[in-house]
Amino acid sequence: MKDELIRTINSDMNSYLNNYQLEKLNDVLQHNFYNYEVSECIKEDISIDYCTLFISSKKIEGCSERTINYYQTTIENMLDEINKDVKKIETDDLRNYLSNYQEKNMCSKVTIDNVRRILSSFFSWLEDEDYIIKSPIRRIHKIKTNKVVRGTYSDEDLEKLRDGCDEIRDLALIDFLSSTGVRVGELVKLNISDIDFENRSCIVLGKGSKEREVYFDARTKLHLEKYIETRKDNNPALFVSLQEPHDRLEISGVEVRLRKIGNDLELHRVHPHKFRRTLATRAIDKGMPIEQVQRLLGHAKIDTTLQYAMVNQNNVKISHHKYIC
Repeated sequence: MKDELIRTINSDMNSYLNNYQLEKLNDVLQHNFYNYEVSECIKEDISIDYCTLFISSKKIEGCSERTINYYQTTIENMLDEINKDVKKIETDDLRNYLSNYQEKNMCSKVTIDNVRRILSSFFSWLEDEDYIIKSPIRRIHKIKTNKVVRGTYSDEDLEKLRDGCDEIRDLALIDFLSSTGVRVGELVKLNISDIDFENRSCIVLGKGSKEREVYFDARTKLHLEKYIETRKDNNPALFVSLQEPHDRLEISGVEVRLRKIGNDLELHRVHPHKFRRTLATRAIDKGMPIEQVQRLLGHAKIDTTLQYAMVNQNNVKISHHKYIC
C-alpha cells in the first residue's frame, strides 16, 4: 500500500516536475515513509460541487444575474461533456472540448474565446482556492479574433427613431439611453425617485454594484416629465410596461421594443447597447478626455472605453494636418 501511494503521488506530479525533480521527490517520499505503515481509509464519498462554490463567489463579487447564469451554463456544459472529476481534467480535455464546441455549434472565434475566458476564470479560482495544484487551461491562450468595427447611430438615425415613437414612454426611453449612455441593465433598475430633474442627473448601480452619476439633456428631461405625468400606475419604476398591470420594464422588454421600432423604420440592428457606444464615440469625437468618458460609462479599465469608441476619420485627418503637417 505504501509503494502504491508513492507511485500515485509521483504520477500526479509528473506533469509539474522534470525527471530530476521527480527522482528527488521519490527519494524524499521513500525516506519519510520508511518507518510507517500505510493503510487505506475508506471514507464516505462526499462530492464537492465546485461549480456552485465558484458561482457563489461571483455573486459575492457583485456580478449581474445575467452574467451569473452565463457562467453557470458554460461551466456546467463543460463538466457534463468532459465527464471527469474536476481535479483530473487536463489541458487536452479542454482543448478537445473547445474544438468540438466550435464545430458542433458553428460559432465564431469571439464566442469560443468567451467560453475559454469563463473556463479560465473557473480553473484559476480553483487554483487560488487550493482545490487544484495548477489550472489546466493556463496553456490555452487567448484566441485571436478579427476586430469588427461596430456601428453607431447617426444623427439622422436618432431622429428617425424619435419620430417613429407612437408612445411617449418609448420617446423618453430613447432620449434617456442616448443622452446618458447607461447600460440597459442599469436603466431597468432605476426608480422615479432616483431622478434629479433639477440637476438633470441620476445615480445608477453599475457592474460590481458600483454607483456612478450620469447626466441627461433638457429634451430628455421634458419627455421624462411628460411620460411620468401620463402614467396611472403606482409602480416606483422609472420605465414600466404599456399593458396592465404596468410591471417594471425588463431588459428583454427594452430590447424587443427597440428592435420593433427599428424594423418598422427599416433601421436594422437597433439595440440598447448601440446608444452607449454612440455616446462614447461622440464624446471622444468632440474632445472629451478619455478618462472622463471612462468615468461616464463606468468602465473599470480605460481599454474597454477605447473599444467602445470609434474615432471619426475626418477628425483624424484634421488632427494630422494640425499636429503633423
